[in-house]
Amino acid sequence: MSKTMNLVLHVWRQANGESAGEFKRYEAKNVSEHSSFLEMLDQVNERLIEEGEDPIAFDHDCREGICGACGMVINGQAHGPQKATTTCQLHMRQFDDGDELWLEPWRAQAFPVLKDLVVDRSAFDRIVQAGGYVSVRTGSAQDANMIPIPKPDADLAMDAAACIGCGACVAACPNAAAMLFTAAKAMHLNLLPQGAPEATRRVQNMVAQMEAEGFGHCTNHFECMEACPKHIDVDFIARMNRQFLKAGLVSRDRLVSRAK
Repeated sequence: MSKTMNLVLHVWRQANGESAGEFKRYEAKNVSEHSSFLEMLDQVNERLIEEGEDPIAFDHDCREGICGACGMVINGQAHGPQKATTTCQLHMRQFDDGDELWLEPWRAQAFPVLKDLVVDRSAFDRIVQAGGYVSVRTGSAQDANMIPIPKPDADLAMDAAACIGCGACVAACPNAAAMLFTAAKAMHLNLLPQGAPEATRRVQNMVAQMEAEGFGHCTNHFECMEACPKHIDVDFIARMNRQFLKAGLVSRDRLVSRAK
């Protein structure tokens, strides 16, 4: 028999990016332990609408842990208390009857609040546009077994490609750094033959765009990896840093050669 619970929610309410925000108190009553966190918010919003109040705005799309849209901070933790889980896949059985929950949006200069728990994450899109693609012609499609990619490289590329761009890494980082996201988006291409011709330019362009967006610097707190719902490893940051430094040295050597 499933149990129900009553919870107290302290939700960040902010009408738009220009207005001041504040926490407001709400009650979530008779919530099933089998409900997802977003279904609990749906239930609260249904009551608010019936009472003529403005519903709580929060981002969501697939609700299957794939799209990365549903991010929010729950009691100080990006996506909530369960590791490797997006907010939409977090279920209410992780909480107890009578719990008080504090809900707020991602906090980062590069993620301005649009309304309530919704932030503008288009900075991530611009980082990908700066180099997260393959533009060189790699030939027509061929059988996958004919492409000579060592399995360790293919596995690493797939691990990096698991990033869903939710922004939890930025929200969890004390510096609001986007290094884990940028590294995952760069390395999943740089590790494969198709991405090798543009690897140097890709890393330089994506890092430059990341810095232009106003994200903070990485100081190895590793909170990003802890908060990531897909367990992206910080090793990808180290790989990107090595490629970025190497690219800078190569560029400097070319300039010195031309000056001689």
